[in-house]
Amino acid sequence: MKKFLSEFKEFISKGNVMTMAVGIIMGSTFTAIINSLVNDIITPIIGMVIGGVDFSGICLTVGSASITLGVFIQAVINFLLTALILFLVVKAFNRFQRKKEEVPKKDPEPSAEEKLLTEIRDLLKNK
Repeated sequence: MKKFLSEFKEFISKGNVMTMAVGIIMGSTFTAIINSLVNDIITPIIGMVIGGVDFSGICLTVGSASITLGVFIQAVINFLLTALILFLVVKAFNRFQRKKEEVPKKDPEPSAEEKLLTEIRDLLKNK
């Protein structure tokens, strides 16, 4: 049991798990922001542009079933906005990573032994 707990502790304390947990928390918070943006700002604006239509009220009744098309339209808008913003974030992140990789790495300065061996090699070549 101790081995299991120590392995679990090692797994949970690795950076990848912690990074993933932070990402999930940030993602759920971000979803709330996108939902508010769509429901409170974008959908009412679109409704005004197309003649005061309230998307949440759009529904289709078939028999006793009520199909809420407005909620579906809001969910699609939510998805598209979330995908767009995530695309922009990933694109900016990739650009930042590329710039970071483009920095040329300097070759390490040769040690005193390497310099001495190089001199000996050059002397032997010249003889």
